[in-house]
Amino acid sequence: MNDKESLGLPRVRPADFGQSPESASLQTEPAVSQSYLEGLLIERVSNGDHEAFLDLLRPYERRIFLSALSIVGNEADAEEVAQEAILKAFRALARFRQESKFSTWLTQIVINEAKMRLRKDRRHLYESLENGPQGDDGDYVPRDVADWREIPSEALQNRELREMLQRAIESLPPKYRAVLVLRDVDHLTIRETADVLGITEANVKTRLSRARLQSRDIICSLRGTL
Repeated sequence: MNDKESLGLPRVRPADFGQSPESASLQTEPAVSQSYLEGLLIERVSNGDHEAFLDLLRPYERRIFLSALSIVGNEADAEEVAQEAILKAFRALARFRQESKFSTWLTQIVINEAKMRLRKDRRHLYESLENGPQGDDGDYVPRDVADWREIPSEALQNRELREMLQRAIESLPPKYRAVLVLRDVDHLTIRETADVLGITEANVKTRLSRARLQSRDIICSLRGTL
């Protein structure tokens, strides 16, 4: 029996991530904040109630997996990273002082675990646009900044476009992919994204803009149109 099984911790699988963070949020009365309920759950975990930790994680299962995937780039490694991050979060929960949001603290553990996996494996898991234009600093330069428009939310319901968007995200360099997933998929704020990645808010904004532009270019190339 492994550590997760002995502690009664959940296994996080790709199939578990159909819910959005909003729909998976803790069921709360209007007058009770999620942070307050999370504080109660953390106290229960500290008192030995391992089931409370499952309740604490449940709203963030999708975020855990996608955050890991944004760094390691494939589902198998992302699942393993997610499991290790969950275990580390459980063991470190007593040190969480609630000075930041639990979700931000948890995501930072996931991101750090994913980065550790990359350093250990030393594999090249990432792709970028073939012969994509770059500036003097090596950063991506979009083909057509002036014509960029964000993809309308209703268009994302189109299955073909969702698949192309997934391929575009997978093709991004890691520093852009992580910011794009945290901001546009997990809906973290600029400040939270900066805290999780250990970069400035200005860097978050710059990387997010370039990630969106590069994703647009990839999607356009996949559709065979500009």
